[in-house]
Amino acid sequence: MSKTQIPASYKSCLSIFDTQMAIGKVHHLFEEKLSEALNVKRVSAPLFVDPDMGLNDNLNGFEQPVSFTVRETGGKAEVVHSLAKWKRMALGKYEFHPGKGLYTDMNAIRREEELDNIHSIYVDQWDWEKVITRKDRTVAYLKETVCAIVNAVCDTLDALKEKYPQLQVQLDREVTFITAQELYDRYPDLTAKEREDAFAKEKKTIFIMQIGGKLKNGERHDGRAPDYDDWALNGDLLFWNERLGHALEISSMGIRVDAESLDRQLSLANCDDRRSLPFHQMILKDELPLTIGGGIGQSRLCMLLLDKAHIGEVQVSLWDEETIRLCNEAGVKLL
Repeated sequence: MSKTQIPASYKSCLSIFDTQMAIGKVHHLFEEKLSEALNVKRVSAPLFVDPDMGLNDNLNGFEQPVSFTVRETGGKAEVVHSLAKWKRMALGKYEFHPGKGLYTDMNAIRREEELDNIHSIYVDQWDWEKVITRKDRTVAYLKETVCAIVNAVCDTLDALKEKYPQLQVQLDREVTFITAQELYDRYPDLTAKEREDAFAKEKKTIFIMQIGGKLKNGERHDGRAPDYDDWALNGDLLFWNERLGHALEISSMGIRVDAESLDRQLSLANCDDRRSLPFHQMILKDELPLTIGGGIGQSRLCMLLLDKAHIGEVQVSLWDEETIRLCNEAGVKLL
């Protein structure tokens, strides 16, 4: 059942042709600014991985990846959910040094995703990862990186407005940081998403830290796999989306697990069976570099900066009949 809701009197300020041109400009501008801000270089990335390596992102643990059998080898392949783990392996293989990293275009299929204004079964991200030293595994370093990404987003918007002055989007460069527990304490009677909306509406640009572990009430703010982010050193970046009247998550990111935090989180998540997988063994034996990384939604960012009401206006995907009907009636042009 569609959860799409088109804002009253919505009309895109860009034609469908100009939208396509603007999407290309967002990609060009943001990649350049992200590369400069984080000192990351573009590399090629896989669309599918060997499931026996433990490289696929397990997301919340219940999503089933799209898989197929390779005729020539007889082996199985899984379409990626994200490249959270693959990137760390690549940094070690490509011999990146501390302070330097990579980014790539990640394309994924999440067949169980609910469909609404900001969710699609097709996921596209700038997946990035950077080698750090042990002394960088701090909240201060995480916050510094978040601010650099926010500045790259805002710089991209400023450049876009020079080309398309009809864009009226306003973003705040000042980031307000808060932990998931602090957010719960502030709004104990709201759901997790309602807490995000309330805080983002007030502060405009927010970063919610320490996602994955249980809050004092025994619940989790949101799901997070136990084997890539350190739950004490991660978070989600959200901007207030005036068009939709909701917080819009642009990035999930964090300092990655080391041997100690991986050991602890696998136990907390009841995922001890993963300890024997090649990727996990390499972390537990300190054979992979320490890193920080995340994913930045490409369609989400285009949607935000180009003031769109539905993610289907900036990407091509499949939609249910109800979504198509609602968009047609509202004059929303799905690509």
